[in-house]
Amino acid sequence: LSPSYFHVVVGAKMKCSNEGIGRHFNRYGPPAQMNVNLRGRDLLTLQNYTADELKYLLWMAADLKQRINHKREYLPLMQGKSLAMIFEKRSTRTRLSAEIGFALLGGHPSFLTTQDIHLGTNESLTDTARVLSSMTNAILARVYKHNDLDLMTKQATIPIINGLSDLYHPLQILADYLTLQEHYGGLNGLTITWIGDGNNVLHSIMMSAAKLGMHLRIATPKGFEPDLKITKITEQFSKEYGTKLLLTTDPLEAADGANVLVTDTWISMGQEEEKKERLKAFQGYQITMQTAKSAASNWTFLHCLPRKPEEVDDEVFYSPQSLVFQEAENRKWTIMLVKTFRGEKYSPEMALS
Repeated sequence: LSPSYFHVVVGAKMKCSNEGIGRHFNRYGPPAQMNVNLRGRDLLTLQNYTADELKYLLWMAADLKQRINHKREYLPLMQGKSLAMIFEKRSTRTRLSAEIGFALLGGHPSFLTTQDIHLGTNESLTDTARVLSSMTNAILARVYKHNDLDLMTKQATIPIINGLSDLYHPLQILADYLTLQEHYGGLNGLTITWIGDGNNVLHSIMMSAAKLGMHLRIATPKGFEPDLKITKITEQFSKEYGTKLLLTTDPLEAADGANVLVTDTWISMGQEEEKKERLKAFQGYQITMQTAKSAASNWTFLHCLPRKPEEVDDEVFYSPQSLVFQEAENRKWTIMLVKTFRGEKYSPEMALS
């Protein structure tokens, strides 16, 4: 087992032949060294993760991608370990990335739906957490209610990783940031524009963007704004890290000068009965090339998928500026970060400069 901390020295030149992953990693930030201790930590939200911790996670994901995907190295870092995957909500990317990513590291993922276990019905969430703690090494849970994750952490003796809840989607945002890092060579100074629903994906951006030096512009219809408590915390982060924050109901105002245009589904699982109301409320919020005209010349587009045409038209979605499929692939590399919370030793070869 590893030491209970990671000491990361920053300053060596890049040793990465893969263009995009390795270039200009210094734009992550100025610290001369990072002392990162993530052993035993849960990942429910990015709110309580520091700038250095986020930088370390992204660094490690990029390094794993470089070594496994491009250098074709075999890294059995989770050999003999198991991951319990609780899925109340169906998924393509979360399930595949978790099963494949964990298996690539030599671990054994176990997929569990509400039809497989007694989650919250014949057995309480806290009892389930105790049982899984005795049999597995970490729990990845994709749930409807974020409070269920909070309940599980009270009894679990192993890390709980949020695979999605109604409040946050942290693994998705780490994949988004890795994608932007690969494309732009860095994150600091970028302007992200969100156009759509004030949902869990947006909340995770709000809890982390300022820490990495990114400005945030948000456009949502009235009545579909992000959570008020999360907005207040985001305002504090913006002041603390010296970034700009805009909340508006005008998509074109939000898109002004944006480097990154982002949207997501307008109708999440569990909101199907609201479809008619939501489609009416979101008229004018489709991202098109007209929207992109207000953005910066180097604009790109992100969507966590699955996508509906009313959210973004084909011209943008399939354009060279669209990074959605690279973004989807990067879910596999960020899911591997679960090993960090187990505390297993890993020293990235890719040096920060």
